[in-house]
Amino acid sequence: MVAEDQAHNECTRDVVALGELLIDFTPHGVSDQGQLLFERNPGGAPANVLAALAKLQCRTSFIGAVGEDSFGYYLKDVLTLSKIGTEGLVFTKEAGTTLAFVHLAADGDRSFSFYRQPGADYMLREEDVNLELIRSASIFHYGSISMTHEPSRTATLSAAAYAKSRGLLISYDPNLRLSLWENEQTAKDRMTEGLEYADVVKLSEEELLFLTGTSELELGTKQLTEQYPSIGLLLVTLGPGGSYCRAGNITASHGGFCVEVQDTTGAGDAFFAGILFTLLGKLGHAQKEWTMQELRSMLAFANAMGALATTGKGAIPSMPTIQEVRTLAGADIAD
Repeated sequence: MVAEDQAHNECTRDVVALGELLIDFTPHGVSDQGQLLFERNPGGAPANVLAALAKLQCRTSFIGAVGEDSFGYYLKDVLTLSKIGTEGLVFTKEAGTTLAFVHLAADGDRSFSFYRQPGADYMLREEDVNLELIRSASIFHYGSISMTHEPSRTATLSAAAYAKSRGLLISYDPNLRLSLWENEQTAKDRMTEGLEYADVVKLSEEELLFLTGTSELELGTKQLTEQYPSIGLLLVTLGPGGSYCRAGNITASHGGFCVEVQDTTGAGDAFFAGILFTLLGKLGHAQKEWTMQELRSMLAFANAMGALATTGKGAIPSMPTIQEVRTLAGADIAD
């Protein structure tokens, strides 16, 4: 036991995330024949969050499954180059690496077409989950996409329960992609199931409406935090409008930053990474009460993260440095 504890202390991680790791094919001009070209980019919301945190010099590791194919090995290389631990990455022969084609609107906003029938990302089994990685972490992060199918649904929920039992801070992204679900009711049931373990939750406006039936920030966030009392911090991203959050009875908001948008893929993940980065600095302080100013400063940092992530093509390649974030946010994140 002493040796195990010593190994644990020597290999601690800030954040371990479980979920999907896939290929985003992002529009990249047209060919000489006028055909739309796509550029291969690494993606998957939990991996995007880790990439953003790693760019901020946090220690991270990923748990998930990819296909035993050229895309899967490429994604492992990307994680390694991004300084994300790959000890929890599993290669499967049951399915090919999941692919997503990103469609960009004129304003840079995006939609997705998934090639995932089946997809390697949801072939992660409960017995594949590296529990040592979870034990080594301060924060465990997951999303709803890994709960669309078995066996990864069981793997995700059992990992979240294990992390909760170990006293980790649990962050959850109820990432709404209706095309991946059997129907809307199943999506809502599974997404809310993930809320049971969460301490920190990030929603978009669309997700708030989907889960609560209201788009009113005050009403919707109060409804969710009362229904799920473990949620100590609930965040809502508002696109160019910035973000809003609730911590108990304290609420705050912060406007967005003006940047030249190229691709919004990964913006919400960069935002969430900014929140987790701030929370890492407060772990161990047993902070249960927030002031409005503290929340606004955290939102400013996260908003700057999200904004800067939209200024390049692809999610992981576009994650900002802490210097870039501080330059954009300026005095709004002053201590």
